[in-house]
Amino acid sequence: MTQQVPVQRLALRGDLLDFMSTPAWGAEDDAAVRFRPDHWLLIENGRIVGAQPEDPDPSWQREDHAGRMILPGFIDTHVHCPQLDVIASYGSELLDWLNRYTFPAERRYADPAVAQAGAERFLDALLAHGTTSAVVFPTVHKGSAEALFESARARGMRLVAGKVLMDRHAPDGLRDDVAQAERDCIDLISRFHGKDRLAYAVTVRFAPTSTPEQLAMAGALCKADPTLYMQTHVAENRAEVEWVAKLFPHARSYLDVYAREGLLHPRAVLAHGIWLDEADRRVLAETGAQVAFCPSSNLFLGSGLFDWPAARQAGFRVSAASDVGGGTSLSMQRTLADGYKVQALNGQRLSAWVALHAATRGAAEALGLGAEIGSFDVGSVADVCVWDWAQGPVAQVRDALARTPHERVFAWLTLSDERNLRAAYVAGQARVVA
Repeated sequence: MTQQVPVQRLALRGDLLDFMSTPAWGAEDDAAVRFRPDHWLLIENGRIVGAQPEDPDPSWQREDHAGRMILPGFIDTHVHCPQLDVIASYGSELLDWLNRYTFPAERRYADPAVAQAGAERFLDALLAHGTTSAVVFPTVHKGSAEALFESARARGMRLVAGKVLMDRHAPDGLRDDVAQAERDCIDLISRFHGKDRLAYAVTVRFAPTSTPEQLAMAGALCKADPTLYMQTHVAENRAEVEWVAKLFPHARSYLDVYAREGLLHPRAVLAHGIWLDEADRRVLAETGAQVAFCPSSNLFLGSGLFDWPAARQAGFRVSAASDVGGGTSLSMQRTLADGYKVQALNGQRLSAWVALHAATRGAAEALGLGAEIGSFDVGSVADVCVWDWAQGPVAQVRDALARTPHERVFAWLTLSDERNLRAAYVAGQARVVA
């Protein structure tokens, strides 16, 4: 006799905010925005089944967050697990920063105990900042990817990750070789890709740290299984771009190094993309690849200013990413507030709607996961976060004086951070309760 599993019904009350489509650039009043003040979000067996203003019947477990905002969990499309250990490191541009801080930190993850503790600390920190899904770099060590996948599985999180590929221009203890790296990738793919809420990304650190042979191997993996993701860095820093040009003289551009090996496709996530030209932007649009915009990191390392309107005009997707530890916080609010500043320096104004969309529904759709995460659509997995509109007297007065939904949300985006988080749910299960 089959035992019946009881239905789990959870109703969350608050001001519901998500998106039905892509907001227009610069629009403050936009039909893409779905803002439902003082509604109940209905969750059944870990999935969203509806929303309503009326109180649900007594069969629902109710959690009343009236006067708070409820958002889909944030999606961070580019972040480094081991670099949490070197966040806020002083005084370097990209290439020097890698050698002085990042590579020594990553080398420690050869120790399985360090990798396990680091993965757990990192994922708990993501949740504490309202991020419920992420595209993550571990290290070159197979064990670091295993620890990350297993820790995400234990928390029920949506995670995209993969063992980092680096077979040159890296210190001892951080290099692999093509044959062993391929074996490691194939084993990890068989064990984790498509299992629970996990997915594998062929993870090229960046072009300079992979030989042409390793890039070809990575491209072959992608071609063999189009459901795999690919993640890497591109055109972040001028000195890096110049180095790539010397290492790959036959490539038209930095991006072309990846294109030649079949690494650009609809599941490719390329971080930064600052120093791209029009031809590169066309290739991104044609291949369906996305750029993960990392404003905090770009400002902190002095890398440059990403041109988001040019990306929109070219027609490729842009998602939002913290890039910790080049970025200085896992908070997507702080990251997006820095994104506003980057665009302002380019003479543009980033609306709260475009910003939040890039960290929720927009990121999900760019990853091919729009039916699962990033919105309150019926059937979506209930990755949900509850936020205080304001913390402290300054923010509270600013919130009280806001005249429109956009003005209120923009003030929240600018003034809030992880201290505003009251609860985080992953597939309807409470993972953070303040």
